[in-house]
Amino acid sequence: MRIVRYHEFGPSSVLRIEEADVPRPGPGDVLVRVEAIGVDQADVQRRRGEHPVSAPVLPACPAADVVGVVEQTGPDVSREHLGARVVVWKAKNAYADYVAAPVHRILPVPDGLDPAQATVMGSTGRVAMQVVNTGQLRAAESVLVHGAAGAVGHVALQIAKARGAKPVIATASSPEKLDFARSLGADVCVDYGRPDWSEQVRQAVGGPGVDVILNGIGGDLLHDDVELLAPYGRLVFYGASGSPTARPVLSFLDVLGMKYVTGFSMAALLRHRPDLAESGTRLLLDAVSDGSVRPVVAARVPLSDVTRAHDLVESRASRGRVVLVP
Repeated sequence: MRIVRYHEFGPSSVLRIEEADVPRPGPGDVLVRVEAIGVDQADVQRRRGEHPVSAPVLPACPAADVVGVVEQTGPDVSREHLGARVVVWKAKNAYADYVAAPVHRILPVPDGLDPAQATVMGSTGRVAMQVVNTGQLRAAESVLVHGAAGAVGHVALQIAKARGAKPVIATASSPEKLDFARSLGADVCVDYGRPDWSEQVRQAVGGPGVDVILNGIGGDLLHDDVELLAPYGRLVFYGASGSPTARPVLSFLDVLGMKYVTGFSMAALLRHRPDLAESGTRLLLDAVSDGSVRPVVAARVPLSDVTRAHDLVESRASRGRVVLVP
């Protein structure tokens, strides 16, 4: 089978397509024939050696959300999984024709959802659901979703809209992305590259500020976000896609106006509150099944053209999710 690896950190040209044996499912595992692979900013950051939390051991193949069909089960796994189309969230050695994964990391694909769309059901969509939950967003509260045209952001925007948030404010970096966010239900769209972007947000909410802010971009935006928070407002920081090497510093004085700032990590949630992770997954499945959330695929790229997929994500020009198709 084919597998994509890189043996050094650097640009997309370090990605190589190699031959490998089809993995064998061990105890507790299933073997999945891959139909679609989600590509994330974190994949790009790790390939460049710039991920703010973890660096892979070389040679490396990205871990990613995979959708495919179960073709084989491990010795202690029920054969009822055979033939099922599933999502594997953050499968190891995911850029490949086949992956072996623990059965507890698979989720069912809702009826009618094609494999490329279903990749969002993995870690990307679950993160979107959980950051909204972490912000404790309630109906009629205002929400600001940064990077609202991205893989996580476009799902979080739809979840917020379905919960009755008002207004739902989306930020993005181009007119095309702002139009995309508007098509998904954003009430107000703002280019966060403009010097007056925060003033546009203030005018949109009026009053004391924004109730909930979801920030997966990081950098200097965090300082502006804290200033934009209303009393008892909640800022959820969950990534640094825009500035992976930046380390912004917030002062305790910044939050004296009864403002709450928290970080979110899916790994930490799974470790400390697996019950919340499970309930969030059920909520996501329900939202996709009933149409409240419509996963959008920005591009379907052949596995053989993996460098183009990474270039698309790295350029930050795509709207929705970029997906590799073996």
